[in-house]
Amino acid sequence: MSKSSFEELLKKDGRLIYTNVGDSMYPLIRQRDLLVIEPLKRPLRRFDVPLYRRDSGQYVLHRAIRVGDGEFSARGDNRCGLERGIRTDQVLGILTAIIRDGKTVSLDSPEIKRYERGLRLRYPRKYFFFRTKSIMSRAKRRLRGK
Repeated sequence: MSKSSFEELLKKDGRLIYTNVGDSMYPLIRQRDLLVIEPLKRPLRRFDVPLYRRDSGQYVLHRAIRVGDGEFSARGDNRCGLERGIRTDQVLGILTAIIRDGKTVSLDSPEIKRYERGLRLRYPRKYFFFRTKSIMSRAKRRLRGK
C-alpha cells in the first residue's frame, strides 16, 4: 500500500489497518502487529496515540505527551526524545486497536489502561534516567578525548 493512500483509505473506509514497522512504540506495539487507525472525532488528549504526518511527508505513530492549543508534543514509548510543535491539523487519525496473533485488543481495554497508568508513573523517572545517562556518557567521551 502506498503511503499516500493512508488519507484516502481513512476517508473511504472510515478506518485504516496497516502493519507496524519500527520499534519506537515497543512494548505496546511490536513488529508486524496490525494497527487499527480511525479518524479522530474528539479533541486530542494526553496519552492518545495519533497517526500524524510530518511536514517531510513521513507518517509517525507516537504517544501525545503534551497537548496544547492547536499543537502537541509526542514521543514513542521506546524513545526519550520529545517531538514538539506538531500541529493538530497534521493528525490523520488515532490508534484504536492492535491486532496481534489474530486477537484484537482495543486501546480502551483494561490491560491497555493499566499499561497507560504505568506510563504516567514511569515517564518522569524514566526520562530523568535517560537524560542523566546521556549527560554522563557525553562527559566521559570528552574526558577521554583530552
